[in-house]
Amino acid sequence: MGRSLRITLFVLLLLVVLIFGLTVGRQVFLSSSEPAPAPDLSQYNTYVYDQPRELAEFTLTNEQGETVTRDSLKGRWTFVFVGYTNCPDICPAAMANLRRTNSLLPAELPRPDYLLVTADPEHDTPEKLKAYTGFFGENFHGLTGDLDTLRKVAKSVSAVFVHREVDGQLLVDHSGHFALLNPEGKLQALIQPPHKPEELVQAYERIYQWAKANDPRASGA
Repeated sequence: MGRSLRITLFVLLLLVVLIFGLTVGRQVFLSSSEPAPAPDLSQYNTYVYDQPRELAEFTLTNEQGETVTRDSLKGRWTFVFVGYTNCPDICPAAMANLRRTNSLLPAELPRPDYLLVTADPEHDTPEKLKAYTGFFGENFHGLTGDLDTLRKVAKSVSAVFVHREVDGQLLVDHSGHFALLNPEGKLQALIQPPHKPEELVQAYERIYQWAKANDPRASGA
């Protein structure tokens, strides 16, 4: 075999090895870069979106009287609940469950905010929201403002509310689930009742770990 033929065969062999290596490397890269599917948390009455959903744009007022927009919710995880301070049963129980959840969170998880979006802005002034949410903890907050805007925000987190009057008293029928927003301010999960604080902690931890593995920005505040 001539020297030039041996060199040609050697070069061809190197090319085959190189192409094979690039092919394998590309497959490994693609498989490792593909996001893992959202965890199945049906045992916790929780649905996790593979692709988080944008909230409607809004301008509302928080319990401090400050203007809040969609961008204000970025940078941390947030549990959202649609209710009202005069609610006789569902809301106090829901807020108490969130307070208990907050107390059970392990130190390694980012501390979320808890946001009450009022379904009764006529009565739920910033001052009233401050007194109500402050009872549950310093990271509990409220939003009030224009009724149509509140309906739009509620719809963004798959919630609805309806006003009705009984014996001259306003009652509000509303959804009872929690919505979980990720640090990009997008809807990441819906958690249906019944709500058990221990299971809420488990669901939140699973969602956080999954999100962090797919996107380091999910660490939140």
